[in-house]
Amino acid sequence: MPSPAAPAYKRVLLKLSGEALMGEQTYGIDPAVATQIAREIGEIQAMGVQTAVVIGGGNIFRGVAASARGMDRATADYMGMLATVINALALQDALEQQGVVTRVVTAIEMRAVAEPFIRRRAIRHLEKGRVVVFGAGTGNPYFSTDTAAALRAMEIKAEVILKATKVDGIYDADPMIKPGATRFDRISYLQVLEQGLAVMDATAISLCMDNRLPIMVFNLRTPGNIKRAISGEPVGSLVTA
Repeated sequence: MPSPAAPAYKRVLLKLSGEALMGEQTYGIDPAVATQIAREIGEIQAMGVQTAVVIGGGNIFRGVAASARGMDRATADYMGMLATVINALALQDALEQQGVVTRVVTAIEMRAVAEPFIRRRAIRHLEKGRVVVFGAGTGNPYFSTDTAAALRAMEIKAEVILKATKVDGIYDADPMIKPGATRFDRISYLQVLEQGLAVMDATAISLCMDNRLPIMVFNLRTPGNIKRAISGEPVGSLVTA
């Protein structure tokens, strides 16, 4: 039996949308989907890859949408941050049921349910082989969880952001709407910004560009894709300099 290939990355940050946890539901968390994601994270953890996760909250509450309907933007964003903590706890539970030791670390202090974010402590958890799930975004309103993912990835010195989506990469148009859309295997940060491609918001892309942090965009719904991405297989689109 051939020995498994050495992982292409030693430390990664996985960015999950809150919607990833919904499965086919229209709201909330599907435990079966959380278990499937946890199983895949467990696989790469077993390969010796240090794994951090940033998760969104859109399956429970979306601050931007609420502010568009008249709610104060800062208040709406704080509510969205709290939603991400609910998701982080659900993912922690799913991971620990797979035997993966996990720590939830939040940007807003809530010591009864999670640790406050202390950079060196988070890195220590990773070095000890624990999965670290970052909740509550950056702790500031007006910043998306994509920006939180970029920021945390820099802070923990991750080698790549794995951006899990519903499609198998970056296209020049929405492939769900335009069947003939062209997929990019590789694309520069500048192209993403200039063409207004919906990869991550502009703040997150700029942060990655300034610090030369690659972003791999891939389809989370294909089983085994996280492991393939870690192994360096071409599973999606890579955003680089």
